[in-house]
Amino acid sequence: MSFNTETRARQVTAVLGPTNTGKTHLAIERMLGHSTGMIGLPLRLLAREVYEKVVARVGVANVALITGEEKIKPDNPRYWVCTVEAMPRDVDPDFLAIDEIQLAADPERGHVFTDRLLNARGRQETLFLGAGTMRDAIAELIPGANFIARPRLSKLTYAGEKKITRLPARSAIVAFSAAEVYEIAELIRRQRGGAAVVLGALSPRTRNAQVAMFQNGDVDFIVATDAIGMGLNLDVDHVALAATRKFDGQVYRELMPAELAQIAGRAGRHLNDGTFGVTNGIPSLAPELIEQLENHAFEPIKTLQWRARDLDFSTLPALRESLRRSPREQRLQRARMSDDVAALEALAEEPEVRALVTNRGAVMKLWDVCQIPDYRKISTQNHAELVGQVYKHLQGDEGLIPESWFQSQVAFAEVTEGDIDTLSTRLAHIRTWTFVANRSDWLKNAVFWQERTREIEDKLSDALHERLTMRFVDRRASALVKGMRDKDELTAQIADDGSVVVESHHVGKLKGFRFIPETQAEDLDGRASRSAAAQVLTRELGMRARRVVSAKADAFKLDRKGQIVWK
Repeated sequence: MSFNTETRARQVTAVLGPTNTGKTHLAIERMLGHSTGMIGLPLRLLAREVYEKVVARVGVANVALITGEEKIKPDNPRYWVCTVEAMPRDVDPDFLAIDEIQLAADPERGHVFTDRLLNARGRQETLFLGAGTMRDAIAELIPGANFIARPRLSKLTYAGEKKITRLPARSAIVAFSAAEVYEIAELIRRQRGGAAVVLGALSPRTRNAQVAMFQNGDVDFIVATDAIGMGLNLDVDHVALAATRKFDGQVYRELMPAELAQIAGRAGRHLNDGTFGVTNGIPSLAPELIEQLENHAFEPIKTLQWRARDLDFSTLPALRESLRRSPREQRLQRARMSDDVAALEALAEEPEVRALVTNRGAVMKLWDVCQIPDYRKISTQNHAELVGQVYKHLQGDEGLIPESWFQSQVAFAEVTEGDIDTLSTRLAHIRTWTFVANRSDWLKNAVFWQERTREIEDKLSDALHERLTMRFVDRRASALVKGMRDKDELTAQIADDGSVVVESHHVGKLKGFRFIPETQAEDLDGRASRSAAAQVLTRELGMRARRVVSAKADAFKLDRKGQIVWK
C-alpha cells in the first residue's frame, strides 16, 4: 500500500452517493478486474461478508482476510479484504478501495480514514466510496481526483409517526442504547411475535444469526442501534426512528441529517422503494429535514479528523509530543484523545512502565500494545492496566506473554451459562484476547490460541443468539403467524385425545364440538393460536357434524347429568 503524499491524486476516483447505490459491489468488481487488490471496510462484519463474496469468485487460496480479531492469510494472496484499521502497509496492490470514507469526520475513528484518504493508494487505481457530503473535502485535499455520482436505486419516502405496535411488517426500529433496544424488542414480542436484535457490541456471528431470522421471515421486525446504518443489507421496507439523540462517547447530541440518512436509507433495497418515520413518542421530523432525507441533500462535511502518522519513537516523551502535533491543512482537525492515546498517557505516568521504556524498540512496542481495542468499556484506567500488564510481559526475559497467564484470562470467558448481559461481557472479554492472540509474535503458540479464542467466541456467540431469541421471540406465535402468511394450508393434526397441533405447536384441545385453546390471553400468542386453530378446525368440525347427522340412535347416550353424549 503506497503512502506517497506527492501522488495523492494518482488514478483516484471518489464514488459518492446515498445508501443503496451499489458502491461496494462496484468496488468488488473493479478490484477483481486487477491482478491484485485491497479493500478497507469499516466493520469486521462487512469485511467477512466481502471476503466470502470474493472467495466465491476467485477461490480461498487467492484471498486474505485481515481484521483486528481475525487473520486468514494464504501463502500468496492476490486480494486483501481488511478492516480499515488493519490494512497492512507492506502490501502494494494494483487496486485499493476504502468504503464509507465519510467516517473521516467521525470523532473516534475518523483519523484512520483521513490517513487512508491522504496516503493510501493502489498502483493503478484507487477508489473512495462514501456519501456525497465528502465531495468538497476530497476535491480540496486531492486536487485532480475524479468523481462519480451514484443515484439511489429506489425512492425513500417519509411515512410519519406510528405506534410501535402499528408498524408494518418488515420494519427496522432504531434506538441508541441497549436498554432501549431491549425494551422495544420485548414489546414487539408481546404484541407482534418477536424481533431480531442488532447491537454494535454483538460479534459478527451473533449479528449474522439474528439478521438471518429477519431475512428468513422467522420474525417481521428487527430492533437495532445505529449499527444497522453501516453496510447491513437487509430486506427492510420501513425504518422507524425510536430516538434521534445518541451518546457519542462524550455528550448526548441530536443526530446530524446525514447520520439520520445513513439509517433511514436502509429502507428499500435495490429497486424496491422504502419508507421511514418515527415511533416511540418521538415528534414528527421537521419538514426541511424530511426534504433533506428524501432528496439526499445535505450540508457538506467541513472538517476531517487527523492524527500525525510519522511518529517519533526515539523516547516516550517524544512519542507523546508527536501525537500532539496539529495538521497544516485547514480542512483537517486534530483528533480528540482516542483509546490508544488514553492508554499511552495513563501508562506514561506509571514508574514501573517508564522503567521498561529504555530504547526506541521499547517505545515502539509500548505503542503497539496500546493498539489493543477497549472492547470491554469498563473504564479508561481499567483498560490501561490490562494494556500495561501485557506490555510488562512482553518486556520480560522471554519477550512473550506467559501461556499460564493468558490461559487464566481466557478461562474467564469459557462459560456459556448466564443471561444476555453476562454473555455480552464475556464476549467483549474474549474479543480482547482474540485480538492479542492474532499478534503472532506475542505468544509462543499463537496459532493454538487463535483457534482457541475463536472457538470460545463462537460458542459464546451461539449462546448469546439463543438467549436473545428466547427473550425477544415467541417461537410458537412467530411460527404460526409465518405459517398463516406463507402457506395456503397449515400442517395440522388432531390426536385421539383431541389435542390440536398446528405446525408442530400444540394450540389446544378439541372436546366434542368445543375447542379449548391452550391460552386465553389476548397477546399475539393467544390470538395466533386461536386463529391458526380456526383454520384447521373448520374441516374437522364439519366432518363431526356430518357424522352426528348420519349417526344411528344407539350412538347417543344420556349421562348421569342428563346430558346427551355422542361417542
